[in-house]
This record gives sequence, structure tokens and C-alpha cells, in this order.
Amino acid sequence: MKPTDPVGRAALPAEAANSALPDSRGTNLFHADPDYAGLLQHYLEPKLFAHLLPHLERLGALAGDELDRLAAAADRNPPVLHQRTRTGADRQWIEKHPAYRRLEEVAFGEYGLAAMSHRGDVLGWPQPLPPIAKYALTYLYVQAEFGACCPLSMTDALTRTLRKFADPTLVARYLPGLTQQDLDALTQGAMFMTEQGAGSDVGATATRAVREGDSWRLYGDKWFCSNADAGLALVLARPDGAPAGTKGLSLFLLPKELPDSSRNHYRIVRLKDKLGTRDMASGEIRLEGAIAHLVGDPQRGFVQMADMINMSRLSNGMRAAGMMRRALTEALFVARRRVAFGKPLIELPLMRRQLLKLMVPTEAARSVMLYTAVELAKADAGDEVARRRVRLLTPLLKFRACRDARRVTGDAMEVRGGAGYIEEWSDARLVRDAHLGSIWEGTSNIVALDVLRAIRKEKALEAMELDLGKAGEFARTADEAHARQAATGLYYACAAAILEREGRTLPRRALLARLVRRHRLAPRDPLQPVDDAFAEPLLQ
Repeated sequence: MKPTDPVGRAALPAEAANSALPDSRGTNLFHADPDYAGLLQHYLEPKLFAHLLPHLERLGALAGDELDRLAAAADRNPPVLHQRTRTGADRQWIEKHPAYRRLEEVAFGEYGLAAMSHRGDVLGWPQPLPPIAKYALTYLYVQAEFGACCPLSMTDALTRTLRKFADPTLVARYLPGLTQQDLDALTQGAMFMTEQGAGSDVGATATRAVREGDSWRLYGDKWFCSNADAGLALVLARPDGAPAGTKGLSLFLLPKELPDSSRNHYRIVRLKDKLGTRDMASGEIRLEGAIAHLVGDPQRGFVQMADMINMSRLSNGMRAAGMMRRALTEALFVARRRVAFGKPLIELPLMRRQLLKLMVPTEAARSVMLYTAVELAKADAGDEVARRRVRLLTPLLKFRACRDARRVTGDAMEVRGGAGYIEEWSDARLVRDAHLGSIWEGTSNIVALDVLRAIRKEKALEAMELDLGKAGEFARTADEAHARQAATGLYYACAAAILEREGRTLPRRALLARLVRRHRLAPRDPLQPVDDAFAEPLLQ
């Protein structure tokens, strides 16, 4: 274990200890987080926690050093789309920087993050690991690297959807590649859904599906396809003669290569030049009679795709929580070690207050994420009440945590000052990447409306075992114009209740619950000073 200072914080790297500008590079991000080990002990079975602990510690060390360096290099060297080989053959391929390849190797290979929910013998555990194990580890990984987490999430979610809905012969054909840890044998997954005329309005999807014997051919343009060169993608398309709207959409599995190893009949038109996640290839794809396999019931394509979307939304919320934690860790690191006006920044009253304001949404997101992961395991085991809870918690987390991440990463960057605005540090990359979460898999408006849909159509609020008070009453009766307000209140009511539960054995969590209730749920006069002295131990 890395040496710690007297209050349990990770010790400074030697170079940073002698610098006026503290550099956290080399810090173990697992050890630097004072609550994480205790939280995982709270949620995990003792035997599983003991088994995962060394893996968490190693990943924390990687995330604070090697992965952070790789992420910065990959961000500076985005993927390149090639149209022909050097001998003149027409063959598209995407060149990825070696730093990004190494990031994939750690995530898919060494840790098996996309495989561990679907088979045993990942990280030495004989059975498939529960969702909380996957999210607990990925939460650390994403503190260094966001871009590779998109293919990671989509591969995992595609595998889940395929296993739930596809014909067993299709599952048997593709499951081994999807759950590989050997990168040479791995098949990554993707979701090709967005079209220019059908972004949030999925029912306007124009891609055609034409029956040809026992197979189908797809025609149309997909406008935003992340992990554009994935080996498999799930695609929504409308069979000829099917009705308009989402009811007429079917779900198809699109392989990149055909059985004879030739390229399927679609091409990447161009790659996207994005604000964030620059190291991960997103592109526009034109389907030109691409051969695809029908998945599940042709009349329930959108319902089946929603399973993958919801898993991606949950992953988005987890990633937002992880990025906020990295931003908070950086802010605390600098505030404890940067001296101004003769004192460490953290001794200045206004800085202490600002750090607490960063801590509230960061810790709220983590607690909601971990609680949801536990409920997901119950739901997958057949617990219908837990399924309804997850149905509500998923859009809540995706909506609020992803929006909070935009502010938390920006405000944490300010703690480092001008250096935080420079791309040599992690702050700027965190800010850029954080803006994606509230757009991917549904913009904030769409996801907030989905919260109301879960409450009204699936009675998800009645399934909640948490005391949600006025927030629950408001969400139950809110109209569409107030969906965001209702979702925000309900999210923080859930967070406060979960934090209070955790606080029964982890006293710091009880302090956080009080902060959430005071600053996110209670009415207050904006011109009235608020005394948060009770929360001072959180900054020790």
C-alpha cells in the first residue's frame, strides 16, 4: 500500500512535495478517496470485498499514474480513418493511437470489465460478478479515462441485450467474442441508432430493412455512431410495410464482417471532430444493403433496444460520478498543498465552503449509483419490485449526475487556477468529457420526461422503499413543463435517504445526507447565511 499522511490521505509524490504547484500524478486514486473502501464494505459481501480489494488498489494506482498519462496522450492523438491500404485496395480501417490501445488492454483485457457480468473466471472469481463489482471498478477507471468507457459500456450492454432477446443460435455464435479478454479475439459492441431526422424522436427512424430469404439488408444513414469500427452493432430499422413510429421498428444485429471475412455492406463516411472523448472513434455510417440478423420480436424492436439504452444510461451516470470524484480529488489535493496568503488554500473559509459544494453532488451520485447497482442484481434475479426501482433510478441518475458533472468539473478546475485551464493537467479534459454525459443516450429533457413515464406507466414510485417526502408527491403530479424540476427533487431525495442509510455505519455519510437535505431539498433565503460547521469533518 502507498504511504499515507497522518490523516489517511495518500502521500505526495516526491516531485510534487517540493513544488509550489502541487502535482497529484502518482497518487493512488483508491487510497486518496477516504470513503470508498468503507462504502464497498457496506454494499459487498465480505468474501467478495476481500477478493476485489487488491484489484481496486492496483486499479487506483494505475488510474492515478499510467492510465492518466495514456489518456492525455490518446486525447492529443485522435483516431484516423483510412480509406485504402498502401497497395491501393479499397479497405476502410481506423488507426488508433498506441496509448488508446493500451487503455483498451487494461479495461477489456486485464480487468475484463465488459465480460465480468456475463461469464465466470474474470479476475479469478468463478461466477459472473454482480453489477456492483463492475461499476465499482469502472468508477475508478473512468477517473483517468472516459473515452474507452463508451465501447466498454456498449459491449457489455449489447451482450446483455443479445442474451435476453436474440435467438440462441445467434447468441452462441457471437457471445464468445464479446466476452473475450484477449484483444486479438475480442469483438467490441456498439449501438447505431441516431439519425439526422431521428435523434431524440426515435420513431422518425428512416433506415429501411428489406427481407432477403432468411436474412435482412439494411439501407440508410446513421448520423452518430460511437465506436464506429465495432465488430457488432445493434441497429434500429423499419421493415418495409411496417407502421410509422416506434411500433414499426425492429432490432437488428449488424456484424462488421461477413462469414467469409469480407467487409459487410456499409461504410464509415467520416469521423466526428468532438469536444470531448476525442480518443474514441465516433462516425457517420451509411448502410448500403448491409446484411443483418433480426433480434427478438420484430414488433418490439424499440422496447428491446431500450434495454441496451437503459444500461448505457446507468453507465453514463456511473461515469459522471467517477469524473466528479476525480475532479474533487484534484481540488482537495491542490487545496491542501497550495499555499496562498500565507496559508494552505483549504484553511481559507470560502475555499472550504466551495469544496463542500463540490462534495455534495459528487457523493450523492456515488451513493445513488451503488444503491442502483445492488437493486439491478435483484432485478436480474427476477425481483419485479427491484426492477421497477431500477427503472426509475436509472433515468434519475443519468439526468442529474450527468448535469452535475458539468458544474463540478468546471468548479474544481478553478481550484487549480490558471494551470487547470491548461491541457497538460486532467482538469480541462474532465470538463470537456463531462459535457457528453447529458447528451448521450438522451438529452436532459428526454431523460427527465422518462422519469415521469416510469412513475406513471410502471408505478415505479410505489416500488421505492425510500422515504422521498414532498419530492415524491411533486414528481407524482408534475406536468411535462416541470419534469426537470421534479426529477431533480426526486433524485436528491433518493440520495439523501440512501446517504442516511449508509450513515448508520459510516458517520461521514450522515453528514453528507444533512448537507443534501439542507442545500438541495430545503427552502432557504438566498440572502441568509447558512452555517455548515457540522460538516467540517468532511474536509479533514
